[in-house]
Amino acid sequence: MPRAGQVKSSGERLSDRVAIGVLTRVFPPSLVDEALVRTGRVEQRTRLLPAGVVVYFVLAMCLFSGQGYEEVARLLTEGLRERRRWRGAWTVPSTAAIWKARSRLGVEPVKELFAAVCRPVAKSATRGAFYREWRLTAIDGTTFDLPDTASNVEAFGRPPRSGRGELNVGYPQIRLVGLVECGTHIVFDAAIGPLRTGEHTLAREVFRSVGPGMLLLADRGFFGVDLWKTAAATGADLLWRIRKDIVLAVVEQLSDGSYISEIFDQSDIHHTRRGVKVRVVEYTVAGHDAVYRLITTILDPVVAPATELAALYAERWEFESTLDEIKTHLGGSHLVLRSQRAEGAEQELYGFLLVHHAVRNLIHEAAREGDHDPDRISFTRSLRVVRRQVTDQAAFSPRQTRPRRQSHAR
Repeated sequence: MPRAGQVKSSGERLSDRVAIGVLTRVFPPSLVDEALVRTGRVEQRTRLLPAGVVVYFVLAMCLFSGQGYEEVARLLTEGLRERRRWRGAWTVPSTAAIWKARSRLGVEPVKELFAAVCRPVAKSATRGAFYREWRLTAIDGTTFDLPDTASNVEAFGRPPRSGRGELNVGYPQIRLVGLVECGTHIVFDAAIGPLRTGEHTLAREVFRSVGPGMLLLADRGFFGVDLWKTAAATGADLLWRIRKDIVLAVVEQLSDGSYISEIFDQSDIHHTRRGVKVRVVEYTVAGHDAVYRLITTILDPVVAPATELAALYAERWEFESTLDEIKTHLGGSHLVLRSQRAEGAEQELYGFLLVHHAVRNLIHEAAREGDHDPDRISFTRSLRVVRRQVTDQAAFSPRQTRPRRQSHAR
């Protein structure tokens, strides 16, 4: 089981099958146009950088994150020009023109595209994606560093203290809480906010994408009775680690070594109100003295034995591996988002999530064809192939998105 900072690899070169125009295959122009219509970003005048092209540029600048604006535009269009995918010349725009075009586009169309496309992709035959009847998912949070500009500091804030206790130092940061399909590393929902917004607040936003048939894993930082009840109300089952200072009285001992207990709101210290029934699984890991405690909504030990749940909790680390793919391999070591302004930072972060989804979706398709576990296909190698091929096989032209006569309601 890989951990954060580790790269999965295999001797098989299945990732070489991801040799297609990833951006336009996963995000076809028709879908981009619909996102522009729904968010009111259709344009009345012809521009060098119409909105549809700017959406693809945002994706390309995340795919080629180490390159400057003009180089990204060249990489995105050179293959099209050579193959005469459109008539007439198209000059690579300047950095200033691209910056203005990104500002006109805003975050909403990219966010809309994420909502339309980024959903769980695992099928029943996908290896490692399910435990018995449940689709394995995980929730967690992270932060991304931003350029130290007044706009970013005002909108998102910076860490209050450094590791040495210094005040107001370090990069401004944007917070993200996301949901990941463990078996495929697909990020299928995300909530973004300022650093001062807590993970529990953002978690409530992504619970909209959780539902029956899912088993949601979470670490002890997410535990709270109210948040637990909100997550359970979605119809999903939960398997969360709980802090060691939480008292869990044994209400009923079960045959597999787990037991039934109740959790109470922190304000109800005398337990005057009815608690929430949970099943508790306690275990240790070889070589460590710490006792791990999990609570779950699955109360029947026959349906999900304690030993299996204890082993299953390690799947939560797939979220960490997903973050490593985005931050280290897609974004580059010591990733700092390039956007100088707050709305651009959100737009860029959604761009990273979209590009990661595109690569992971293609990995899943290749794995299904060969009956392999998607986890065993190297993300790094797949990303390298996609970067080589995307400029040659992109399938859109820098055309103008026109308003449609009919109104579109979501």
